[in-house]
Amino acid sequence: QQSGVPACDPCHLPLVTMLHCTRAAVSKVIPRRLVSAVASDAAPAGSLLKDVLVEQVPRKQAELKDLKQKYGQESLGSVTVDQCIGGARGVKCMLWETSLLDADEGIRFRGYTIPECQQLLPSFEGPGGAGEPLPEGLIWLLLTGEVPTKAQVDSLTQEFHERSELPAHVVSMLHSLPKDMHPMTQFSMGILACQTESNFAKAYSEGVPKNTLWEHAYEDVLDVMAKLPEIAAIIYRRKYFDGVVTKDTSLDYSGNFCRMLGYNDPGFDELMRLYLTIHSDHEGGNASAHTTHLVGSALSDPYLSYAAGLNALAGPLHGLANQEVLGWIQDLQKKFAAEGKPVNKDTITEFAWETLNGGKVIPGYGHAVLRKTDPRYTCQREFAMKHLPDDELFKIVDTIYQVMPGVLLEHGKAKNPYPNVDSHSGVLLWHYNFTQYEYYTVLFGVSRAMGALSQLFWDRALGLPLERPKSVTSEWIRGQFEK
Repeated sequence: QQSGVPACDPCHLPLVTMLHCTRAAVSKVIPRRLVSAVASDAAPAGSLLKDVLVEQVPRKQAELKDLKQKYGQESLGSVTVDQCIGGARGVKCMLWETSLLDADEGIRFRGYTIPECQQLLPSFEGPGGAGEPLPEGLIWLLLTGEVPTKAQVDSLTQEFHERSELPAHVVSMLHSLPKDMHPMTQFSMGILACQTESNFAKAYSEGVPKNTLWEHAYEDVLDVMAKLPEIAAIIYRRKYFDGVVTKDTSLDYSGNFCRMLGYNDPGFDELMRLYLTIHSDHEGGNASAHTTHLVGSALSDPYLSYAAGLNALAGPLHGLANQEVLGWIQDLQKKFAAEGKPVNKDTITEFAWETLNGGKVIPGYGHAVLRKTDPRYTCQREFAMKHLPDDELFKIVDTIYQVMPGVLLEHGKAKNPYPNVDSHSGVLLWHYNFTQYEYYTVLFGVSRAMGALSQLFWDRALGLPLERPKSVTSEWIRGQFEK
């Protein structure tokens, strides 16, 4: 390393080493568009997704083999007793290629921040930045590491439409379920019932060579992503309305999903594109992503693996947070109205202290990893300022944002006093009259498939093994230090 030259400066390293440098380090010395091209040997603009991956897989396999041979015995850090008994927070023991979370910067999807994705990924109108990014473009990015062209995104949209048909037995099963069954239970059952269509399970049972299993995983990954919106829509329309689902395959993935849900509002279409994009991936350690990866490591097919991930997402500590935040804000609104109080910085501050002094938490604030405002919150705030600046709930959320970090810092117990993604999403959905908040986690589940299944594809393509961490007893721990 020369003075003033970052350790990963591509001008001072051989190519094979440069490929193993972190994208964040490389991006300090060359433009991000060039980083993407260098890291992935960007395919021709007209290439289809499968063509790009067929070219990438052997190269990525060789890179991982090289990484293991060179650094396989190097340590990534120690594990404390607190980490062992505290949910493995911060333990670096999982390979996850599709995204990386920085405590101060937030999430990067294949090296790109959310604002960069908003500017670079194609929109429904065409170019990046002309509207919210299409989730199909993010899926392409997560799978390949490359920013797709509009033509590539359109081809993926069409492929999803072609793969989306549900088996008849799945539709009849969904229509037979009790309407009072939780939407997430129905959602998990719906994707499990589709498992009869698994290419991966069929190929494995037929004894195909293990080094070709990734090709069958690819088919399942796209099939699952394609089928999720209609499963979700049937559940929604049956539980809350007349059960009729109407498609519009002239639209993109999100637009068609909105029509199936029964919404025909361009503003809601844009919100759904943003929502599905920003909830798609958040590293691999969160419960839904990690569960999908863990179950998949047993060579369970993508249907089984993601159904397991959905069951993790259904937990109150994971996917239900946005509805809890919305309920808290609405309770605040009702309390102030009943007491004749205005919504302003002073009254919000007073309410916050009442909540904290009562031993309760402020929902929507704090994060297990982040130590700054979640960029997923920020982009939703910007969406609200553009599309619904006069919405009463948004005004409350915005006022909370102006005072809450200061209150939490003064309180002194929160490691991160800033808002997370859940602090805003429910308010946006409510504005567009999507008020069935028990269902909100299903939307999260449609989105999270994009990240978890993209990584699951690479798990199989890279031949990652069965996950099997070492567990210990409390007596064993005590014995290590009380000898």
